[in-house]
Formats: sequence, structure tokens, C-alpha cells
Amino acid sequence: MFYREDWKNSFLLLMLTMIVDLDHLFANPFFDPQRCSIGFHPLHTEVATSLYALMLLHRKFRIFGLGLLIHMSLDGLDCAWMASMSTNK
Repeated sequence: MFYREDWKNSFLLLMLTMIVDLDHLFANPFFDPQRCSIGFHPLHTEVATSLYALMLLHRKFRIFGLGLLIHMSLDGLDCAWMASMSTNK
């Protein structure tokens, strides 16, 4: 298991990656249940995701970069799910 000896700190850092969703506060409208966050919000762009991937190269930022990439992957999965639901109507 990765980060076994320091799992509490790793868990906290992974949870802190949810802070990336603060960019949703600047959206207009504030909430749109049919909006895909990937590509719409500034911290959910391809450029930002590329920077998150680069974080994996530096040991100090690796766990944070991993958490951000997991976050982007889950948001991307949500976008794919919403797209498939809209074509099934």
C-alpha cells in the first residue's frame, strides 16, 4: 500500500483536492445540473489538468497531483454519463 506510514496526511491532502471546486462559485449561473464542469470552469481545463499531471513528477506535490487527477477523472466520468443520458431520451 502506498503512503502506509503517513496515510492520515495523504488522506487529508486527497480531501483537500476538493478545493479545486471553488471555481464553481464564479460560474454563471451558479448551479446548472446539466453543465459539464470539464472545460467550463478555469481549474477544470485541459491546461490545468496537464499541470496536475506535472505535479506527479515532483515528490512533494505527487499526492496532491494524484488527487486532482482523480477529481478530474471523476468529473469527466460524470460528463460522459450526462452525455449518455441526454442521448437516451
